[in-house]
Amino acid sequence: MSITKEQILDVLARIELPEGGNLVSRDLVRAVNIQGNSVRFVIEAEDATKARQMESARLAAQEAVQAMDGVDAVSVALTAHMPAGAAKPAAPKTPAGDPPSLKVGRHPTPQAGPQGVPGVDRIIAVGSGKGGVGKSTVSSNLAVALAREGRKVGLLDADIYGPSQPRMMGVSKRPSSPDGKTIIPLQAHGVTIMSIGLMVEPEKAVVWRGPMLMGALQQMLGQVQWGELDVLIVDLPPGTGDVQLTLCQKTQLTGAVVVSTPQDVALLDARKALDMFKTLNTPVLGMVENMSTYICPKCGHEAHLFGNGGVAAEAEALDLPFLGALPLDLDTRLAGDSGAPIATGDGPMADAYRALARRFIEGGMG
Repeated sequence: MSITKEQILDVLARIELPEGGNLVSRDLVRAVNIQGNSVRFVIEAEDATKARQMESARLAAQEAVQAMDGVDAVSVALTAHMPAGAAKPAAPKTPAGDPPSLKVGRHPTPQAGPQGVPGVDRIIAVGSGKGGVGKSTVSSNLAVALAREGRKVGLLDADIYGPSQPRMMGVSKRPSSPDGKTIIPLQAHGVTIMSIGLMVEPEKAVVWRGPMLMGALQQMLGQVQWGELDVLIVDLPPGTGDVQLTLCQKTQLTGAVVVSTPQDVALLDARKALDMFKTLNTPVLGMVENMSTYICPKCGHEAHLFGNGGVAAEAEALDLPFLGALPLDLDTRLAGDSGAPIATGDGPMADAYRALARRFIEGGMG
């Protein structure tokens, strides 16, 4: 039976800390990575002094996970958010003495025309005509693969209603704000990441009208301290709605990539996404065929569950670059669910995403 991140967190929640709470309730566990029967994760203390005091907790966590059925090897790193004695960033206080409250979601602010993001060289939108084609999986793994190729990469989860990148990238900590306006993004697997899913409770639905969506997107592009990036990948929601319209009209995009499965129903909606980008004068950099084929891990039989070659044929018919075909793969799904994208490791799927990243780099897109 496969080990899950939830099972590991359940075990770590039993590790009580002297000052109260446990490793999970105190939000100290980072980057849980499961590779077969090996487990790796990080315990991040507030500063170096507290990190030294938590060595016993680290050992207890390692022993507890090692005792789980199916676990052969455990690696637990203990890190500090800041050096010992370092002062926390000064932040304005409210009258009640609380840190500034950062609110995401508002009506959009007027702007003269499409704007870039300071410090970001290229902005690439990853879209799809319909949901369920693996667009977010492609976005996260492409971001990680580009980072492994030495690029400085950002990942913006613009799927406001269904943000999945926090889970896929293994981050859960709420981004900080030193002044109630600037947003400090998180880091995972060499990628700078921001998502509305980090700003709301995981079970809480985002119930906003179009203007609120547009304002939230403006905030996540303009108020986040992205730093110096070679490329910012924007994981769009499926379809052709307000977020896509706002991004294409208000942001200086390098272009868009459309992900689809090869089946006819998915391609019908992919054509609508392509037409939307054309209408909004956004260059389409190419198409990716996901779930192109399935190879049985036991017998090696290859099956085309969703058809095969449909996206390549569509790209050829529209004179668009075909960027690659990615198979339907169980390990890819498990890696995303565990918060460590398949591109972080080695193997056939990691190689496939590495080849896709290199295609982006060679084409001047990454």
